[in-house]
Amino acid sequence: MSGRGDGPDSVARGTALILLTYAGTAGFTAILTVYLTRALGPEGFGLFSLAFGIAGLLTLPADLGIGASASRFMAEQRGDRAAMAGIFAAATRLKLIVAGAVALALAALAGPIADGYGRPELVGPLRGMALALAAMSVMTMFSQLFIAAGRSASNLRMVVSESSAELSISVALVATGAGAAGAAFGRGIAYAAGALIGLGMAMRLFGRGAAAVHRRGGPQLMAIGRYAGWLFVVNGAYTVFNQIDILLIGSILGIAAVGQFSAPLRLTFLLHYPGLAIANAVTPRVAAEDGRERGGAEVQSALRILLVIQAAMIAPVIVWADPIVRLVLGPDYTDSVDVLRFMAPFIFLQGIAPLVSLSLNFLGEARRRVPVAVAAVVVNAVVDLILLPEMGVSGAAIGTSVAYAVYVGGHLWLCRSLLGVRLRPLAGTLTRSLVAAAGMAAALWVFGTRDLSVLEWLGGGVLGSAAFLGVLVAAREVSVADLRAASAAVRGRLGASG
Repeated sequence: MSGRGDGPDSVARGTALILLTYAGTAGFTAILTVYLTRALGPEGFGLFSLAFGIAGLLTLPADLGIGASASRFMAEQRGDRAAMAGIFAAATRLKLIVAGAVALALAALAGPIADGYGRPELVGPLRGMALALAAMSVMTMFSQLFIAAGRSASNLRMVVSESSAELSISVALVATGAGAAGAAFGRGIAYAAGALIGLGMAMRLFGRGAAAVHRRGGPQLMAIGRYAGWLFVVNGAYTVFNQIDILLIGSILGIAAVGQFSAPLRLTFLLHYPGLAIANAVTPRVAAEDGRERGGAEVQSALRILLVIQAAMIAPVIVWADPIVRLVLGPDYTDSVDVLRFMAPFIFLQGIAPLVSLSLNFLGEARRRVPVAVAAVVVNAVVDLILLPEMGVSGAAIGTSVAYAVYVGGHLWLCRSLLGVRLRPLAGTLTRSLVAAAGMAAALWVFGTRDLSVLEWLGGGVLGSAAFLGVLVAAREVSVADLRAASAAVRGRLGASG
């Protein structure tokens, strides 16, 4: 899968490879996190986390919407190697300038920032994170460009190479006594290596012109820069949306309440991977010349699939919220139980959001997303301010779910207007999927809603899944043949990627 003769991914193959990429990097990250927490101890890991958080605040200006903008133009030129090479080089040049400037500023200000916290030993981790910030921003853009070009296998190799390098280099540096600074520089070195690997892959896929970052880029660079501006505004609003709950909870209820809200929110992160993988495989096709017709049909089909997948996640987080929180977070997070339950609509919608939002990005309509994103932020803030004093952290969970309904609903309406997505068939699928989720909830309830044994976890999972699929088959939303075909397709695609 590495030669020039490879064609672009099909939707099924792309989805499988992207899911595999997420699973691989999540596994390496989990192992490294466990090691660092033990090897560095609370003090050292705290320094590493603080540097990580400070650098995280700069990821948005370091990207400036360049990656998503370049992806749109890359997807439009699928099949034209010379054009894709020019876009890759122009985007890389722009990214090196922007991300490099932000990273250099962070490195230069590491001393004053460390002095502000009264921790001079923070300087090393901050400078390591400055390197990681620049290299990660470049590599993340390469990942977006490979997916847009339909080269998910190349993206898989690049990302897994970086993740494995980060694990080995960081462990080696920390083991030799480099501490939090070693962990930060290990991250930076690994991302730099990943970016170089990605550049080499781009040269093989698109030609040597992909590395011609010394050229000014001309019209391509200008087009990428103009569209990146709108994407930066949208991404900025979305970043505020992600942080507004934390800021308001901290100011109204205190730091402990922030923990009660943030912990279950983190539990939901992995649940949006299927939707993100499908979105990344489908939406670049919207950018093609016939994207509004062909891509619109594929978006319609993907929405139907995602409605079913996301509905399956609702029952466990409502019925088994208490045992899930007890098992994963521990007995100190009692307030998180209701937070997780009230987040059920958000969990359902977060798998659909990437598909409808990225479709508009690749269609060149990011400007139309701005009012929707801003409206979601305003709704979230208003609902939080009303409910937090009365309901505590559960009020923020309601605010998040209501605001996300505005966000996804607004994007879905735009997809209806611009891509011809038909809402009536989706409403039927939604109804049948929610009935199936109710059947699953009933099956889980039979096994209890608090302390569960291993057999009860397994029995509820098996019976709940069977109830969900049984209702879908009985309602003729899916057929037994569909299930067999899906299983065979996943096995075949994963086997082909090995």
